Amino acid sequence: MSTAIYSKERALSSEIAPAVERSVPGVEVLAVELLSPSRFCVYIDHPNGVDHALCERVTYVLDAYRDDYTIDVSSPGPERPLRTRAHFARALGLAVSVKAEGLGRKRVRGRVVEAAEDEVAIAVPGAAEPLHIPYDAIVRANLIDEGLTT
Repeated sequence: MSTAIYSKERALSSEIAPAVERSVPGVEVLAVELLSPSRFCVYIDHPNGVDHALCERVTYVLDAYRDDYTIDVSSPGPERPLRTRAHFARALGLAVSVKAEGLGRKRVRGRVVEAAEDEVAIAVPGAAEPLHIPYDAIVRANLIDEGLTT
């Protein structure tokens, strides 16, 4: 994926998240991901869970985008997207996969050890020190489903 695609995702997210969160009480927009040039997915969460009716309500809020895009609205699932400090703070100690600009490799996998003001620290297996990644450099990040049961 190119930098232009990530820029477009960020622009869509900055438009969509406030509109949805204002229009549908309790909904948090976790991420907007371009699936193709004409399709995007909005990952949402809600304290009472995400069901089909909630996804439908969010889809209606996004009617203005239907001329240019096919819209998917989804619950985050076990591999929930992470983009912000608050997302990473809730993931402290958990396994994550992060793709970020300037990493020098495709992805990094490790555990969140700190969610600082401007960056997240990831303990990477085999590395002496945690890797510090600025939030604004993150392209994609998500929890890794470790198949844990309670």
